[in-house]
Amino acid sequence: MSSNLVILVAAAVIILWMYSVYVSLIKKRNKALEAFSSIDVQLKKRYDLIPNILTIAQKFMEHERGLMEEVTKLRTKVAELPANFENIDRKIALDGEIAKKMGQIIVAVENYPQLKSDETMKTSMLTYNEVEEHISAARRFYNSAANELKNAVEIFPSSLFARMMNIKTLDFFKADERERQTIKASDYLK
Repeated sequence: MSSNLVILVAAAVIILWMYSVYVSLIKKRNKALEAFSSIDVQLKKRYDLIPNILTIAQKFMEHERGLMEEVTKLRTKVAELPANFENIDRKIALDGEIAKKMGQIIVAVENYPQLKSDETMKTSMLTYNEVEEHISAARRFYNSAANELKNAVEIFPSSLFARMMNIKTLDFFKADERERQTIKASDYLK
């Protein structure tokens, strides 16, 4: 009777351990999804703000019309992508392009004193900067969650369960080489 009890207890401990690893992996994956959704919410705020900035800027910035059209096209592309793990790579790439183009528009605003002093534009730019700070914070949260998931997926023994459950690592949000370079206003003032 006692050997059966030992086997039963050992089996229960193993089952509980396996269940705890399973639950941990699911929690980490869900936390990463939540973090990605937070980025998506902040990006939507940015994308909703962009048309206002472009509309205001369009009144003054005739020479930058092509740049504004590029931002509009990129915004449309990213807005059409569903917010799920399958689109993370594409969203990261499009977001990087939008951020770069918006940076160029912001630098170009400096060439237009009337636009720079326009109260609506000032308010829009302040709001845009706040949204960018929120995006940055959401990216840090996402990267932390993605790192926890990555560790769980790659470290034994949870790596075995991750493989069986087809749970994969997620890409980090990171600045590409273009974003790491210092913006030179003189390049846009020609």
